[in-house]
Amino acid sequence: METTLPFPFLISVPSTGLENIEGLTRGELSVLGCPFIEADSNLKDETWRSLRRNNADFHPHFDVSKLESKDDILNLLDRGARRVFVPVEKFSEYENEEFVARVAPVVTTPDLSVAKPQGLLITGFDPAAQDLEKFTEECKAKKVKDLFIKPVNGVDLEKFVEFAKKCSAVAILPSNRLTTDKADSSKLLLSKLIASYWKSDRADGLIPTVVCDEGGIALGMAYTSEDSIGEAIRSQAGVYQSRKRGLWVKGLTSGDTQELLGIGLDCDNDTLKFTVKQTGRFCHLPQSGCFGNLSGVSKLEKVLELRKESAPAGSYTARLFSDEKLLRAKIMEEAEELCDAKTASEIAFEAADLIYFALTRAVAAGVSLSDINRSLDEKSWKVKRRKGDAKGKWAEKEGIKTEGTSTAAPVAAPAAAPAPTQEPKNDRILMKRIDAANSAELTQALKRPSQKSSETIMKIIVPIIDEVRKGGDKAVLSYTHKFEKATSLTSPVLRAPFPKELMDIPPETIEAIDTSFENIRKFHAAQKEEKPLKVETMPGVVCSRFSRPIEAVGLYIPGGTAVLPSTALMLGVPAMVAGCKKIVFASPPRSDGRITPEIVYVAHKVGAESIVLAGGAQAVAAMAYGTESVSKVDKILGPGNQFVTAAKMFVSNDTNAGVSIDMPAGPSEVLVIADKDAEPAFVASDLLSQAEHGVDSQVILIGVDLSEEKLKAIEDEVHNQAVALPRVDIVRGSIAHSITISVKDVDEAMRISNEYAPEHLILHLNDPEAVVEKVTNAGSVFIGQWTPESVGDYSAGVNHSLPTYGYAKQYSGVNLASFVKHITSSNLTAEGLKNVGTAVMRLAAVEELEAHRRAVSIRLEHMAKKAQA
Repeated sequence: METTLPFPFLISVPSTGLENIEGLTRGELSVLGCPFIEADSNLKDETWRSLRRNNADFHPHFDVSKLESKDDILNLLDRGARRVFVPVEKFSEYENEEFVARVAPVVTTPDLSVAKPQGLLITGFDPAAQDLEKFTEECKAKKVKDLFIKPVNGVDLEKFVEFAKKCSAVAILPSNRLTTDKADSSKLLLSKLIASYWKSDRADGLIPTVVCDEGGIALGMAYTSEDSIGEAIRSQAGVYQSRKRGLWVKGLTSGDTQELLGIGLDCDNDTLKFTVKQTGRFCHLPQSGCFGNLSGVSKLEKVLELRKESAPAGSYTARLFSDEKLLRAKIMEEAEELCDAKTASEIAFEAADLIYFALTRAVAAGVSLSDINRSLDEKSWKVKRRKGDAKGKWAEKEGIKTEGTSTAAPVAAPAAAPAPTQEPKNDRILMKRIDAANSAELTQALKRPSQKSSETIMKIIVPIIDEVRKGGDKAVLSYTHKFEKATSLTSPVLRAPFPKELMDIPPETIEAIDTSFENIRKFHAAQKEEKPLKVETMPGVVCSRFSRPIEAVGLYIPGGTAVLPSTALMLGVPAMVAGCKKIVFASPPRSDGRITPEIVYVAHKVGAESIVLAGGAQAVAAMAYGTESVSKVDKILGPGNQFVTAAKMFVSNDTNAGVSIDMPAGPSEVLVIADKDAEPAFVASDLLSQAEHGVDSQVILIGVDLSEEKLKAIEDEVHNQAVALPRVDIVRGSIAHSITISVKDVDEAMRISNEYAPEHLILHLNDPEAVVEKVTNAGSVFIGQWTPESVGDYSAGVNHSLPTYGYAKQYSGVNLASFVKHITSSNLTAEGLKNVGTAVMRLAAVEELEAHRRAVSIRLEHMAKKAQA
């Protein structure tokens, strides 16, 4: 079995290090797709499988020397291990198995005589103790294939890699000695390692890169450099090297972004492959990819996704999405017609019909073609298989006897035609438990993922900001045409009153927005200060404070293919209530030049002056500096990707812009505190509502004196609810590194919570209202079993723009005060100046500010002369 790894190296991680991988992040290791795991009894199936995320080119290898049970090894193979290395003395146990091609021996000394056709692993390899030339020649002479070598500790990794290349071996490199941080000179830079393997015939050293979607369809070609691949892996985004403009981040401002799922070299090491999850189009032309539009099943999937979002009223597909029984009947009908088809053309015709209805069923449930492909791939690696007999009425209809089914036996898994499988009972979606008494483990577990500032991002956004500042409307339009593909637009602004046809949304959506609008309005209106604050600090000295709305605010609403009326409401309604004279929305248009209609409707309701038809850094710059058509604002609020956030930070630090921004941003998070009276189903649903955001979501449960029975009930609910979710793979990845903390009492729970300062805090407690007074740090608190975090996101009335990443210790969430400023005043009588004047003059003299002192003394002298006259 020839090795088909994404790269000619593997990255070694011990079982005990899978929760917190040293050197690299889980996302970086997932993108590379080549972990080498040192398996032991602590290895959790759901943990190593969560590393895969959405990377189809995932090639986990295992050293199983420490596993005693053959069943444990079979389970690893069954769950997708590409190869396991067993001690050479135990290899004979597998020689007669049909899956032996995925089993290779491991030795601790460089003994090539025991090499097998399927490979050999040498651990503890010390180049300094070997005659390297002799070893290389021996490898060539014996034609050893799939040779894996793992170095002893302390080896110079760069030299070790070069040696591995000479003997055509796969180098196994420890993760704790690799990094994506250029500033960390103590470790081998991952981008440098990868670049050392590729072959480029270009003077600039760039390597062509084929960009494919999740289904393996080529979207186009780009070029990659050592710098760009490092940034791509670090950010897990589509980052390439433009031959003219330097680093190029796909979808920087257009919204046509890429999530990087996997990378790898081709067989000749002269071409890279990027597998991405593409949002919008890859090509600058109105087609899905640079090689033309999709066809066949991939095209059908995209059509069905569009129909699900906005199917024409009365269309057949819309009917299928809304009538589950009809769709179920059609699937069974078409399956039978396919079985009855005779000629090749009839079979093709009926198979196409069945695929249409089956894919409609999948899309309706949020299942993509890539999910189906992934399931097929997983089945192809199975070694434990059921007999696959027909069941019940289907067997009876064909005259098949069903009595006496046999037990599943391990057989080879034919990749082309996988048989039905069952999920293993141990494939649990399970949160790790921690006792609060273990302070060291608790501190480590509560650490948030590190966020690194990127010079690369600033280098990209600053030229865009500068061009918009200088070029105004023309520059904004140019970027909108380029990135949003909205080439029909002739103005970068849509001004009120907004045309009714741009707010064409279903009545039930209007009702939901109106309900949410009114609740948000009521809550923020109640935050108004009824009258100015006025205090007489001493006789004749009156100090006051009064509020005034910020005159012009810019609200950034992510848009394009996304529908985010909730964000428009959370920013627009308090701006309206505060009395801001000028409310400017900014949201990227769709390719037809239109803004998402729900956003236009909210803009209309809050009295927005205009909507800037742009996204990204150019929208932020347009509002910060103003253009011929875009009104300059005094404050910019709203969420966005890392480029939007960087642009907001840049303009807020530019005194020429004279603009402020809202709070710092970080990954979303929830902390749930539950006692013995908590309903397990409710607790689990609250945890999962955050876990489905992404594999790096922060999900924490603090259990107050919970019994084993109660903890088990919550864990069962988490698993059972999670497997029914469309985004179960994302949830699996998130929950795998989430934690349950056991504490003795509520006071201990609140101490941990306040130190963590969560974005969302949910209290599943017997008397939750009594505990609220103990909260000192949190973005928003959800009190009691009938208050899921979801209501705060949408319709209860509180704001969902909250501080994350621990910033709840210093910042409030968005509220009415975010849209006003406070002005103070002083009003003194002559008596008041006499009373306070001496103190003022003395302090001014101490600071040697004579003009300050004289401003008081002149007045006091004037009063004295007048009194004498």
